[in-house]
This record gives sequence, structure tokens and C-alpha cells, in this order.
Amino acid sequence: MARNSYSIGILLIGLAVVLLLGKLGFFHFVLSFFWPLVLLIPGLLFHFLFFNRTLPVGVLVPGGILTTYALMFFYCNVFGWGSMSYLWPGFILGVAVGLYELHLFDRGSDRGVLIGAMVLGIISAVCFGLTLLLHLGIYVIALILVLAGVAMIIRRRNVW
Repeated sequence: MARNSYSIGILLIGLAVVLLLGKLGFFHFVLSFFWPLVLLIPGLLFHFLFFNRTLPVGVLVPGGILTTYALMFFYCNVFGWGSMSYLWPGFILGVAVGLYELHLFDRGSDRGVLIGAMVLGIISAVCFGLTLLLHLGIYVIALILVLAGVAMIIRRRNVW
């Protein structure tokens, strides 16, 4: 009976600690920041199981997609969800990464997988470029104008 009450006492103390941590917001903080691990762990697990020769090469497609998305979501957790206005082409890039991994590690894959990965990668890169140009375009234009002005001043210095 004494051993039983000892176990119950430890269980009650553990329950009290969990309740206090919950009340202090510890679990809310941890879950709100580290929730992308729900995507990252299976993505990395797919890669691990493939390289251990446990699962077939096809698991690299969802593994690459999940890993890419998890990294994007971690970035947004750190730098704010307004970053998603720049990162949205990453959703296209995730599929391209998964397909490219399939092509890279499957000796029998046809050329269509590589072409699909490259097309999606190029579309993603173009979308990233256009997004950055639209959001940061005024700064790029201002930089070009300043560089052009400096070049004109340096080149025509002896005319003044």
C-alpha cells in the first residue's frame, strides 16, 4: 500500500506541474511556435526511411513537399505571417523539390518527372521574382536611378 501511495503522489505532483505550465501559457507558446514540426517530422521520416531502404523511392515526393512547407511555416513563425505574401511561390517549389528528388534517386524514372520538376521550379522562380519586384519594385527603381545618377556625375565631371 505504501508503494501505491508513493506512485499516486508522484502522479499528482506531475499533474499539478502540467496544470501550472498550462496556466502559465507554456504549452500554448510551444504549440504555436513549433506546430510546423507536425509537417517536418513526417517529411524527414520519409527521407530517413527511404535512405534506410525501408520504403520505396515514391515517398520522396511527399517528403520533399512536407519538408519544404514546414521550413516555410517556420520562417513565417519567426518573421511574421506577412512574409507569406513573399513566400507563396514556395508551395509550387515544394512540389518541384519532391519531383526532383524522385528523379534524382530513382534510376528508372522517365524524363517527364525531371521536366515536370524543372517546369514547376522555373514557374516558382519566376513567381518569386515577380513577387519581389512588385513588393520591392520602388526600391529597385530608386537604386537604379541613384546608380545612373552617380554614373552620369562621374562620367561627365570634366564638362561642369
